[in-house]
Amino acid sequence: MGLYKTTEPESIHGEYYQLDISNEEEVAKFYEANKGKLKDIVLINAAGISYNAFGHKADIDAWSEVIKTNLIGLFNLTRLVLPIMRTDSYGRIINFSSVVAQLGVPGTSAYATSKAGLWGMSKALAVENGSKNVTINNINLGYFNIGMIEQVPGNMLENILQKIPAGRLGSPEEIYSTVDFIINTPYLNGASIDLNGGML
Repeated sequence: MGLYKTTEPESIHGEYYQLDISNEEEVAKFYEANKGKLKDIVLINAAGISYNAFGHKADIDAWSEVIKTNLIGLFNLTRLVLPIMRTDSYGRIINFSSVVAQLGVPGTSAYATSKAGLWGMSKALAVENGSKNVTINNINLGYFNIGMIEQVPGNMLENILQKIPAGRLGSPEEIYSTVDFIINTPYLNGASIDLNGGML
């Protein structure tokens, strides 16, 4: 996870920590240990795990673990930093959702559910905190040349590329530029940006 403190509009200074965001007690301890130095926060909610199984064959514990990490885990940290953001009259929360929640990909019901849940959460929190210059937005990521793409079989990857008008996977730099745009656009709030190369 990354917590970013912006000291000047054109510069971002990051601090990085390792913790299990699905563990409410661990997140609370982290917050108590660090809340004194948190100011002008940009929270990038990018943590995520996946579990692939057809719904009728799914193990409920494995299925639930995805929801616990990808949705509840993100909320565990979000709800703790919101009071600081509201006091500062500044905050940016950016959630990484996924094109998988939009397309209906076989075997991804847990992952898709967790990512779709971010849309509703972001809308509600955006309304609650918008008057405090705190924005909450999603980036619906398509397929990028990083992370979980390694789990996609070669033949399936070829099919995916055929559905992307850009004809390629996205780059990490394109994610960064989108994050930077959201940070520096305070009127953008409660939105979901599709970053997928025009994938249909």
